[in-house]
Amino acid sequence: MKWTQIPLGPLQTNAYVLENDQKEAVIIDPGGDGPAFIEWLKSQNIKPLAVLLTHAHFDHIGAVDDVRNAFGCPVYIHKNEQDWLGDPAKNGSARFMGEHAITVNAADHIIETEGTITIGSFSFSVYETPGHSPGSISFYIQQENIVFSGDALFAQSIGRTDLPGGDHQLLLESIHKKLLDLPEETIVACGHGPTTTIGQEMDGNPFLSGF
Repeated sequence: MKWTQIPLGPLQTNAYVLENDQKEAVIIDPGGDGPAFIEWLKSQNIKPLAVLLTHAHFDHIGAVDDVRNAFGCPVYIHKNEQDWLGDPAKNGSARFMGEHAITVNAADHIIETEGTITIGSFSFSVYETPGHSPGSISFYIQQENIVFSGDALFAQSIGRTDLPGGDHQLLLESIHKKLLDLPEETIVACGHGPTTTIGQEMDGNPFLSGF
């Protein structure tokens, strides 16, 4: 499997394109710049099979409908944020984008619990990692040694918890009980900024010490 990190949208949120040898792909968090992103996908002959969302903040969902409409692929989101897609007050775009607030059509698949999602040749372990937002989830691919953490865990930082539904203590619990339990060499593909590893964050993340 090949994966590509592409910063998109007003906050340069990391979208991830995971593709197999047949150029089939799963897209994680297409945050914006829909037309340009679609043109890039087409230029690479990539065939998206699905869109997975780590959570429903506006900077992670801005190009969801563009991708879905262009390629006819379903969208997956956790049940706790399924109604955020069409509600600018909940997804934050009303507060941060004003007249450019974002609404997205309802997801095609609702993730009810932790478990495994299989889409074509792709298989993900879903971990509930709330705290940054109530429905935040992370997608782990054991055989590729990578976890897509959304805005739960960053290189030397963690997600903000001052937005509606945020909970700092819950976020720390999610990180320690779910993410830091992964092998130390696991790559952490974050929602913003550079990738890191579980081991690096265990050893040097100042927000995680003393928990």
